[in-house]
Amino acid sequence: MANSKIRIQDALDYHTKGSPGKIEVIPTKATKTQRDLALAYSPGVAEPCRKIADNVEDVYKYTAKGNLVAVISNGTAVLGLGDIGPEASKPVMEGKGLLFKIFAGIDVFDLELNSTNVEEFITVVKALEPTFGGINLEDIKAPDCFEIERRLKEELNIPIMHDDQHGTAIISGAGLINALKVVNKKGADVKVVVSGAGASAISCMKIFLELGISRKNIIVCDSKGVIRNDRENLPPSKKEFATDLDHHKLEDAIVGADVFLGLSQGNVMTAEMLKNMAPNPIVFALANPDPEIGYELAMATRDDVLMATGRSDHPNQVNNVLGFPFIFRGALDVRATEINEAMKLAAVKAIAELAQEQVPEVVIKAYNKDNITFGRDYIIPKPLDPRLLTRVAPAVAKAAMDSGVAKNPISDWDAYKTSLVKRLGNDDQIIRRLTNKAKQHPKRIVFAEAEDYRVLKAAQIALDEGIAIPILLGDEEKIKGLIEKHQLDLHDTKIINPQAKTSQEMVSRYAHLFFEKRQRRGYNPYEAENEMKKRNYFGCMMVETGEADAIISGISRKYTQTIKPSLEIIGTAGPGQKVSSMYLMLTKRGPLFFTDTTMIPNPTSEELVQIAFQAAKAVKQMMNIEPKVAFLAYSNFGSSDDAEPKLVRKAAALMKENYPEIISDGEIQANFAFNQEELKENYPFSDLVNNEPNVLVFPTLTSANIAYKLLQVMKSGEAIGPIILGMKRPVHILQLGSSVREVLNMITIATVDAQIKSTIESL
Repeated sequence: MANSKIRIQDALDYHTKGSPGKIEVIPTKATKTQRDLALAYSPGVAEPCRKIADNVEDVYKYTAKGNLVAVISNGTAVLGLGDIGPEASKPVMEGKGLLFKIFAGIDVFDLELNSTNVEEFITVVKALEPTFGGINLEDIKAPDCFEIERRLKEELNIPIMHDDQHGTAIISGAGLINALKVVNKKGADVKVVVSGAGASAISCMKIFLELGISRKNIIVCDSKGVIRNDRENLPPSKKEFATDLDHHKLEDAIVGADVFLGLSQGNVMTAEMLKNMAPNPIVFALANPDPEIGYELAMATRDDVLMATGRSDHPNQVNNVLGFPFIFRGALDVRATEINEAMKLAAVKAIAELAQEQVPEVVIKAYNKDNITFGRDYIIPKPLDPRLLTRVAPAVAKAAMDSGVAKNPISDWDAYKTSLVKRLGNDDQIIRRLTNKAKQHPKRIVFAEAEDYRVLKAAQIALDEGIAIPILLGDEEKIKGLIEKHQLDLHDTKIINPQAKTSQEMVSRYAHLFFEKRQRRGYNPYEAENEMKKRNYFGCMMVETGEADAIISGISRKYTQTIKPSLEIIGTAGPGQKVSSMYLMLTKRGPLFFTDTTMIPNPTSEELVQIAFQAAKAVKQMMNIEPKVAFLAYSNFGSSDDAEPKLVRKAAALMKENYPEIISDGEIQANFAFNQEELKENYPFSDLVNNEPNVLVFPTLTSANIAYKLLQVMKSGEAIGPIILGMKRPVHILQLGSSVREVLNMITIATVDAQIKSTIESL
């Protein structure tokens, strides 16, 4: 997988366009009427105030405190940027809040304190205790961070964790458990060499000790060499791990080492040092962006090395997002008074155990692998594994209860795990999974409208992210002019102008193939050659001949102008197949799939079945989501004998007959389809009871088109599509006027579609 390239202007644009920053506060209660406002504020708000005044613990009942975490920094040790100040740290803290929300459903206020005085910092944070259910300390320099966290844990009664210290330690600890298991070594026997002695390294070593590593077998190096007892002015955090062994430099200490832990800087470890380690060495090179030793160099140096890095483009990524959202989730849910060692160790073991289990298909597909199994290249769960929330949070919650720090213990664990899934809106992180899947095997995407800035910008991002390999069609001078004007980096990308003399050989070859296909369908050789000079026809022929894997068009042309060439050249997936389309709507209820939105105006019952099957197949194959199909109408299960409900009723019956393995039902009104209580009460026989639908089949194109556009314009869902279904090879069409984001989403869909079709063709 290619390493993502983030450009300076892209990062600045991301943070400035629309609303500045990355987060906002959204009301959770109705606010539409005067009565709503009277309940929300005066006079209604006085009632919960009185309850809390009588019993302070009721603050968790009547306010958002129990799901609110403060991410607090003074900006003294921000990422690799150092002491850049509180204001400059704010984008990082907002980003941390975003991760809390999307991975664990936790709300965050980020607080940047203008203080480098330890006592003052502690005083301010202590005063905030009534507001927050937990506190995540972030990017505070050592040794201040040690004292700040120690004091706050002693003096406050809410969970507190400095993630820079403990996050990496928890994930590294899980990785070490599994690495030792893979290489068949015991913790008590291994020699560990550590490069780096900052907050994260110190915390890692403490976790390692808890996991059975012997203190006498740990040698720590900082920028001055091995930390020895005879060195003067050692701070307490380093003195704890000082040694009397006769080692002075990293290259001395590493001889015969079983484990190397790097939390320092890139390229401090040489190939010679790696050669001098013990058999089956474990190397955790976690400096970012450049590890202490490069992954490729390590693999080339020794074939018995087991390696982890902090990077997503190598196996075994040590990523803090595997830990902190779920640790706080568990701590908040039992109202823990602290995050203690038992809770951190519970997280370590839960993460380690998860990696040893069989990996579900949804994770394998997300990373576009044939299989993922426990071993040298998989000792740490993948960040997109949805099981992390329901494994780590309960483990942490249980440890809090067992260690006596939980004020709100859980009794029904099954109900708790169900509530965890619901907190995230059940969207299954679909776009992140699709993007990651696309990155595993990028495909050649031909763009028929490359003279449009939005297409070029999306193509550059797709190239930077490793999602796709762009092929640009259009006037080379115009395209290069746009690239230059907007400072895009697409100079090595293939540009083809079908009307240029340099493309005549391809045009003639394509025209011959096209004439063979269409000579009895109204085309002569002259007309065939003229068509091949048009970019949509030329691009479709590139896909048909295998010189590209998918085509994207439509940002500036009518739908019919774009779909016609693909039907004439590429055609449908099989005889009698219809081409339909589907929109993915990202809603708070989770992903919904609307079909058919653009292709068949007034489908027959048989065509509705084909539409439904194509959509269900795509949802399963492309999105890795179990399809549940509702045939929508203005009636319920025979309540009307009008022509349209009867047509939909017949389609629902044919669907059950032909595809009984797919959950489906109808005809049904949309309100009943999404109201389980009403559905159970009125139509308990329905197959959609306890199976809320995600694939919505509309009776006509008009109804489907209106429905998705209403959701889109009302900001009730982000629309991705139209996703064209039923074509032999991937063809995808943009909405007129699509944004860069919408084009990029379609590139991702096209790449995943091409991966699936390529796999099917190879079988």
